[in-house]
Amino acid sequence: MGGCVGSHHDSSGSLNENSDGTGVALGRNQPLKRERPKWKSDYPMTEGQLRSKRDEFWDTAPAFEGRKEIWDALRAAASAFESNDHLLAQAILDGASITLPHGALTECYDELGNRYQLPVYCLSPPVNMIEERSDEPDGGECQLRLRLSTGRDLRLTVRSSDTVGMMKRRLQTQEGVAAATQRWFFSGRPLTDRLRLDQLNISRDYIVQVILSQPPLQEPTPVEN
Repeated sequence: MGGCVGSHHDSSGSLNENSDGTGVALGRNQPLKRERPKWKSDYPMTEGQLRSKRDEFWDTAPAFEGRKEIWDALRAAASAFESNDHLLAQAILDGASITLPHGALTECYDELGNRYQLPVYCLSPPVNMIEERSDEPDGGECQLRLRLSTGRDLRLTVRSSDTVGMMKRRLQTQEGVAAATQRWFFSGRPLTDRLRLDQLNISRDYIVQVILSQPPLQEPTPVEN
């Protein structure tokens, strides 16, 4: 585990005091910087391994000092940051009154002065990321399990080479939901349109969440004469 440090202490365990003696980074807040941290894993890591490492961190982080609602906000902000939606990430931070003394999510404070540190692997993939090979032949069809925000579960026939954008259009053809109104999520992170299915490493037992901004189109009811 990395990055979970309680309030008022730095990573070495020493008190992080300001001139006022409070031990918190009062009055220091910078806008979230756009640059992603670059780092190299100790071993070549697949996307599935990175996702598991992140899930382990987020599942255990609230057990350390700090407030769960702040950890939840940081997780949402980190997801938006990695998706290059800096406006959303900044809005989440501002809404939760989270300050960034150095403009980076690697060190944050809540309004009570509690310190939160996010490991770099939650903010960007390693430079030595490797691709996992799909068990299915290139372009092979499979059934993808989807759960719509309307509460309905369904299966969508897709190809391993399909991008998320292409799968959105397949869902539009099947269910009548405009692709532009669909937001896809897997393991709590948004899926961008350019990602291919074979890059997502979604096993047959996992479900992709689809948030709809409008209900599916309904067929008009015939009018009887």
